[in-house]
Amino acid sequence: MTDFSPHLRTAERAARAAGEFLRRRFHEIKVVDEELPTDIKLQLDKESQALITRELLADYPESCVLGEEGSAGETSSLQWIVDPLDGTVNYFYGIPIFCVSIALRAAGELVLGCVYDPMQDECFSAVAWGVPVCNSRPIGVSSREHMAQAVVFIGHGRHDGSGEAGIRRFAHISAQVRKIRILGSAALAICYIAAGRMDAYVEGRISLWDFAAAQVILEAAGGVLEFSPSDAAGITGAVMAWNGRIPLPQALQMD
Repeated sequence: MTDFSPHLRTAERAARAAGEFLRRRFHEIKVVDEELPTDIKLQLDKESQALITRELLADYPESCVLGEEGSAGETSSLQWIVDPLDGTVNYFYGIPIFCVSIALRAAGELVLGCVYDPMQDECFSAVAWGVPVCNSRPIGVSSREHMAQAVVFIGHGRHDGSGEAGIRRFAHISAQVRKIRILGSAALAICYIAAGRMDAYVEGRISLWDFAAAQVILEAAGGVLEFSPSDAAGITGAVMAWNGRIPLPQALQMD
């Protein structure tokens, strides 16, 4: 079995470098590249991904990069999956909840993940089947088994394409749990499940780079993530992630 620990060290170095780059510019006026009804694209997204790409390809020039801001490198069995700024709307509005997310896929299988929150200086990371950590401290999912004890993230509304159905799902789940939290960063929300801080995450429309790194960390921590692609490339779809103990699939069923 290939040892991907050196690759993880590269990912952590790249994530921390990009995170520091974003942290230093957090209070500056941001240049908007594209403004959509439900999202914002910043020049800093591209600059952060360019920084990450340089770091990754410097150590592994035979690899390639698939990112929210485009691809780089020749087609390879080693593919980095990068979200250079997960939580762009938060970042733009001055809300300090965002992160850098880097995963590695080898021969089509996710083998490592690194998610760095520069404002809290928290680095979540794991190699598949290894011990997940946050700043070198081992983490694990919560022991909570009942929906009434759970804190969950439920996406809803037009951003996930569900409209009224999403609002109904939100109401249906919120009536069953202790609290609902919406962070604005998928990667951080899933890492919080891995660390036992939250118990579930449900989103009707999400992209691979939003959750790939966090998926490796969550599964290493004992949690479960199910992705249902809505496109042939397997880039966009619905995600359901949880600690593997609460009955989330059953709780989501509506008459």
